[in-house]
Amino acid sequence: MTSQTDYSEKPNGTGIKRIIKAAYCSFKGFRAAYEHEAAFRQELVMCVILTPFSFFLANSMTQLMVLLMTLAFVLFAEIINSAIEALADKITLEHDELIGRAKDLGSAGVFIAFTLLVFCWGLAIIERFFY
Repeated sequence: MTSQTDYSEKPNGTGIKRIIKAAYCSFKGFRAAYEHEAAFRQELVMCVILTPFSFFLANSMTQLMVLLMTLAFVLFAEIINSAIEALADKITLEHDELIGRAKDLGSAGVFIAFTLLVFCWGLAIIERFFY
């Protein structure tokens, strides 16, 4: 006989309690990224500097959203990469092929986010100043 899991008794609660707890955990994650990850702090400074420029640079609301989303995507990728690295370092600090691969994959994700940012911002700059 199989037992069913009672999802109404989840440790994070349900309804509005779950939403509040999730928001609190997210805030803790942002704080941890800021306190422990130099790359996140650098990218956050970049986002703070570039955000006002996006309003000047964008030729449309759609382009503005693309510019802002590329900034958010870099922060997102860095947070995911930092989470992977934290978990990997918790497992072992010694060289391990699979852990090294996981860290490299996380870094590749950040690289993709930056490449997208450079491409989108570069096109916006070309469109704004050369067309």
